[in-house]
Amino acid sequence: MDGKGRFLDNIFVERLWRSSKYQCVYLHAWETGSEAKAGVGKWIDFYNRKRPHSALGGKPPAVVYWLRNEETQTDQQDQRVA
Repeated sequence: MDGKGRFLDNIFVERLWRSSKYQCVYLHAWETGSEAKAGVGKWIDFYNRKRPHSALGGKPPAVVYWLRNEETQTDQQDQRVA
C-alpha cells in the first residue's frame, strides 16, 4: 500500500482477507475467541514465512522483504562511505 488512497491499495488487503478466510477461518471450528486469535496468528505466520508465493518466484514474503532490506542497507552504507 502506498497510502495515496488509490483503488489498488484495497485490492491487496481484500486478497489477503479472502485467502485467510478460505485457507484458515472456514476450515476450523474454534470454541473461543482466544483460540481463533491463536489460529489466525499461526496462519499469518505461515503465510508470511513459509507459504511460497508464485508472484515472488516461489519465495515467502518475509524472505523477499529481508533480502531487499539487506540490499537497501548495503547501498546506503556504500553511499555514506563514498
